[in-house]
Amino acid sequence: MTICIFGDSITWGAFDFEKGGWVERLKTYLINDDVYVYNLGVSNDSTENIIKRFDAEAEARNPDIIIFSVGTNDALKADGKNLISIDEFIKNIETLTDKARKITNKIVFIGLTTVDESKTNPYSWDESLSSDNQTVGEYDEAIRVFCEENDIIFIDMLGLLNKNEDLCDGLHPSATGHQKMFEVIKDAIEPLWKE
Repeated sequence: MTICIFGDSITWGAFDFEKGGWVERLKTYLINDDVYVYNLGVSNDSTENIIKRFDAEAEARNPDIIIFSVGTNDALKADGKNLISIDEFIKNIETLTDKARKITNKIVFIGLTTVDESKTNPYSWDESLSSDNQTVGEYDEAIRVFCEENDIIFIDMLGLLNKNEDLCDGLHPSATGHQKMFEVIKDAIEPLWKE
C-alpha cells in the first residue's frame, strides 16, 4: 500500500523540530504495516504548482491513496489581493481530483488550519504578504463543499490548533500542532489502508 501526500510547507513539516511534521509522524506510525508514505510537500507551493508536478510524482509512485493538503498558499494575500482567486482555486482542486482519479478512487483533502492574525496580518518577514482567518475559512469551505459534492473524504482542521501553543510563527504548526494534526488525520484515513 502506497500513500502520496501533496502539499506545501505544512505538509513538508516546517517548524516541527521534533519529528518532522504530521506526514513524517504518519510514516513512522505505518512503517510496520507495510504502508509506504511519500511526503510530497514543497514550501510555498500553491495548487498551481502541485498541478504542474503531480503527474510525474504520482505516476512514479503509483499510489493507492492520494492526500491533498492544499489552500494555505492559495489563500495568501500579496498587497491585499489573493495569490490564487477562489474561483481559480476551485478549478485547481477539480483538476487535481481529475488527475488523481486516473490513479485511484481513494482521495482525501485536508482542510486548512487557522492562523494567528497578530503574526500573519502582515507577516513580519514580508509586510506585503498576509493571511487572515476569514479568507482561510472561505478557501476551507470551498474544499469542504467540493468534497461533499464529489464524495471525497474531507478532514476538518479549522479550530484544531491553538494559536498560543500550536503555531510557531502564526501560520506553521509547532511540534504539538503537528501531533494534533497527525492524530486527527490518522484516525480519519485508517479505514482506507485497512480495506
